[in-house]
Amino acid sequence: MSEIKRDDVLNCLKTIQIPSKGQDIVSLGMIQGLVIKETEIGFALNIDPQDADAMEQIRQTCDAKLMALAGVEKVVSVLTAERAPGEAMAKPATSPRMPQHGPADSLTGPQPIPGVKHIIAVASGKGGVGKSTTSVNLALGLQSLGLKVGILDVDIYGPSIPTLLGVTEKPTQDENKNIIPIIKHGLVSMSLGYLMKQNTATIWRGPMVMGAVKQMIADTKWDVDGELDVLVLDLPPGTGDVQLTLAQNVAVNGAVVVSTPQDIALIDARKGLDMFQKTNVPVFGLVENMSYFLCPSCGERADIFGHGGARDTAQELGMDFLGAIPLHMDIRSTSDQGTPIVTHQPDSPHTAAYIAIARQVADKL
Repeated sequence: MSEIKRDDVLNCLKTIQIPSKGQDIVSLGMIQGLVIKETEIGFALNIDPQDADAMEQIRQTCDAKLMALAGVEKVVSVLTAERAPGEAMAKPATSPRMPQHGPADSLTGPQPIPGVKHIIAVASGKGGVGKSTTSVNLALGLQSLGLKVGILDVDIYGPSIPTLLGVTEKPTQDENKNIIPIIKHGLVSMSLGYLMKQNTATIWRGPMVMGAVKQMIADTKWDVDGELDVLVLDLPPGTGDVQLTLAQNVAVNGAVVVSTPQDIALIDARKGLDMFQKTNVPVFGLVENMSYFLCPSCGERADIFGHGGARDTAQELGMDFLGAIPLHMDIRSTSDQGTPIVTHQPDSPHTAAYIAIARQVADKL
């Protein structure tokens, strides 16, 4: 296998000129975050947002030329609009295919995703509360109600959907370079984790993260198996770049916030709720995960993280409490095995709890 050399990559990119500037993209300093990992190349193309349409063609040209280099098997590139010191903050560039209504700078607000009827965001104020497990089982619960459902993993730094769904294969592309999502357990799914090597850290700055999220949304053929009734977005924890990018660019119908009953988790959950309110995204309600533990031997109940905190918070804030999910070994083990409990144990009480939450969400849609 030929080793990919950085100089060869840069020399290849130097052959791509920007006619209006009379220089190549490397000399202009447009290549950022170049990463070479064995047979894969990744980088960001820093652009003026007003040139998003033309630069999307340049990005595709970069990919095509790099794929022709010996030893290259994959190229991951994104458009970004990171400001230079002293410059005014620019609007982030977006792929022109995302809204399908014209150039990115003509957008007047959040846009729908082609091939998707409704979009639900599942969020948490902090990590470790079971947000991704809830996202997958909520999606499968909605599917059990007869809806055609997809799930998009936008937790760029810690994608969990590949493990939770048991996906090991890589997505393919159609003749138009659209990504063909992977269907597992009946769910149409896409995750950056499908494109990265296992155990590889995503060391990206904010603009690259936002570019990757927009590109995954825009370039994925969501209606590969027919139009989706619902697309579930598994957000990263917190209230950062990804959440703001989605709220500003994607027409999210509603959000589900996941928390444990613990006070420290509920404090952060309130921040997530506040973010959705400030970005005009309706909050469907709050889910209390790891609500209690039932001893499998004696049947005694233990409120390890406290109990009822999410219900009380929802009541205090005037929103719906969607339900409580227990801390149970079956939920953990089926998640680790890539066979979510709603699929693996369809008649279990835990599955019934997820489906009850899904039914409430479906009613709100």
